[in-house]
Amino acid sequence: MNLRKFIENYSRLNDSEWHSIEQLFENKEFNKNETILEEGKVCRYFYFLESGLIRFYNNIDGNDITKTFTIAPYCFTSRISFRKQIASNEGIQALEKTVVWQISFKNYKKLEELNSWNIFIRRLLNEIQEFSESFYLEIRTMTAEDRYKKILDEYPNELVQKIPLKHLSSFLGVAPQSLSRIRKKIQQNAKINIGEFKSSDN
Repeated sequence: MNLRKFIENYSRLNDSEWHSIEQLFENKEFNKNETILEEGKVCRYFYFLESGLIRFYNNIDGNDITKTFTIAPYCFTSRISFRKQIASNEGIQALEKTVVWQISFKNYKKLEELNSWNIFIRRLLNEIQEFSESFYLEIRTMTAEDRYKKILDEYPNELVQKIPLKHLSSFLGVAPQSLSRIRKKIQQNAKINIGEFKSSDN
């Protein structure tokens, strides 16, 4: 999905408005494991994730803790750092080869003159907030196994498999060894269910 189609999921654009938006974005690629934003640095850009997979993380007492993941197509930034142009309290990393379209803070402010852009941003932020509130409130009371199943429900399985075990386990709040056991158990249960389904057909 390209940027225009993504924006138009939230707000209508005419050709003149799109031209004003398009000319302010620039294309950039990040390699696997490359840092997009270093924790403690000011976030200078708002991004549209055209392809790839990223994670937000914190370094707490020397431990790398994953906060969340974002998959394409979607927009992302370090919101408080970008909006206030202050040091970020989080880092952002590409987990695979990633293609983004980015707009600087200065150019982003220019787009605030467009009503269609403001509608897009407002609806996008509302969507993010609603998802975050419902998702994180729900997983807070779940077992580690149920939290992993929730991830499988929210993200394509092939992408979940690409996430390094250490990052996924830190996001779920479990040790990598525990997550490996959970994965193995779910895979074994899936095989049993498939076997039972085939038996019932005979």
